[in-house]
Amino acid sequence: MKINTNRWNKLRYTLYTPGYDLAARVFDQSRKRSIESMQIQPGDKVLIVGAGTGLDLEFLPNYCEITATDLTPSMVERIKRRNLNTRLQVEAMVMDGQQLAFPNESFDKVILHLILAVIPDPVACIREVSRVLKRGGTVVVFDKFVPRGRKVTLTRKFFNLFVSFIASDITRESDLIFVNSGLTVFSDESADWNGNFRLIKLVKSE
Repeated sequence: MKINTNRWNKLRYTLYTPGYDLAARVFDQSRKRSIESMQIQPGDKVLIVGAGTGLDLEFLPNYCEITATDLTPSMVERIKRRNLNTRLQVEAMVMDGQQLAFPNESFDKVILHLILAVIPDPVACIREVSRVLKRGGTVVVFDKFVPRGRKVTLTRKFFNLFVSFIASDITRESDLIFVNSGLTVFSDESADWNGNFRLIKLVKSE
C-alpha cells in the first residue's frame, strides 16, 4: 500500500499546522539565503509551491506579486492570517503542486522549500513548475536529498519507511528529479545537517 499520498499528506499536515512554525523555524537562515539568491526584481511574479504556513513571506520584498499554494487548507489559512501583518501582495490558495492551475509561463520566480521530499510525485511537481515558469525564470529549491556523490544505502531505505510516514522522504536524489524537466541547475550548495539539506538554483532557458 502506498503511504505517501495527497490524502495522507493533507491529514498529517492538518495535524501538524499548530506546531509547524516552531519546528520549521530552524531553517530560517537557509530560507533567507535561498530567497536572496533569486534576486527578485520589482514587479516579478513569485510562486511558492507547498508554502506551508507562509514562513517564506518574511524574507520576500514588498515590490513583487506573490502567489502561495499548499495542499492543506489549514496551512493556507495560516498564510492568510500571517499576511495580515505584512505589506506584501499575497494571494494564498489551496492547490496540488503536482497539478498547478496556472497558465504556461505565468511566473518569473518559483520557490520550492521543503516540498520535493514530501510531495508524492516530485517529478510531476518540477515539470509543472517548469511549465508555469517564464523563459529565463529562476527556481530555488531548499530540501533534503541524498548527499551528492552518494548512493541510497539499505540503511537509509530502511529508516525511510518510518521517516517518510511522519515527515518526508530521505531517499530522493535531486538529479533524478530534475532530469528532463526543462530546467538547468545553476548552483547546488550544501545547507543544513551536514549536506543532507541542499540549496539548489535552477533556470529555464530563454
